[in-house]
Amino acid sequence: MRNEGAAKAALKSPSPAEPTVAPADARPAAWLAGMPALFVAIWSTGFVVARLGMPHAPPLSFLALRFALSALCLLGWALWVGARWPQGRGQWFHLAVLGALMHAGYLGAGWAAVKQGLGAGTMSLIAGLQPVLTAVYLSLRPTQARLSGAQWAGLGLGTIGLVLVVWRKLGLGEASALNLSLGFAALMFITVAALYQQRFVRPCDSRTALCVQMLAACLLMAPLGLLEGEAMDWVPALYAALGWSVLGLTLGGSSLLYLMLQRGAATRVTSLMYLVPPCAAMLSWMLFGEQLGAAVWLGMGLSAAGVYLVIRR
Repeated sequence: MRNEGAAKAALKSPSPAEPTVAPADARPAAWLAGMPALFVAIWSTGFVVARLGMPHAPPLSFLALRFALSALCLLGWALWVGARWPQGRGQWFHLAVLGALMHAGYLGAGWAAVKQGLGAGTMSLIAGLQPVLTAVYLSLRPTQARLSGAQWAGLGLGTIGLVLVVWRKLGLGEASALNLSLGFAALMFITVAALYQQRFVRPCDSRTALCVQMLAACLLMAPLGLLEGEAMDWVPALYAALGWSVLGLTLGGSSLLYLMLQRGAATRVTSLMYLVPPCAAMLSWMLFGEQLGAAVWLGMGLSAAGVYLVIRR
């Protein structure tokens, strides 16, 4: 399993062909067909949960606790089913590096951006450009295929859409140099993590792999959390944010991804990932009243179209 940041990296790996389902398996086939949409719906809540919890806790301390609880749950799950652990010191090291990049780096910067006032929809939009950034980087390597005309058009649309949204948020006072810098740092972390996973991490059981990543992220984040001066305010919103982060995002979302990878449905998730920022923006509007003007919706739409053009192949 991967969490909300690791899921994107996993989707870069080739997936087996979709299984042929007999008529007698109509109900399992329908469940399989609905998994990607359900996974994307869960993924869309990643920074919405940050928006819910960050008024009541420092981001790094919260994430350290989230990583620790997630690691314990994953360890129990792995031991219960007898999951196979990564083989060799090299794979443990690469998984630890991936945990530092994917979870400590990406989520730490992203949640800190939300803590500093960046809207959940805007942060989700910035992070959602990771497939575009990855495609551009890979196209610059001599051994990789160049971007097609449609993909370059998608890159342009995604950039224009992001500028429209950020410009609007700057005018509203939501975006600032600090929180935008943190947001783009999160984008760089998730992009580097995806490339690192492709290059160094061999396929292994998702439960044990994520457990190692969570442990590494916790060990890195816990000392940083001690430097924060803010105490956690244990109100119901913070309990809800922590519970959903561990059970919904890490275990629930990761479980769905694990099942999809096993059944060859991960490619369907990729085709829906461009819907994540608009879904996150809508949830933020419904729950927190974040303003969604015409410019924001236009920007979201252009970015969604851009990401779709880049990842559709």
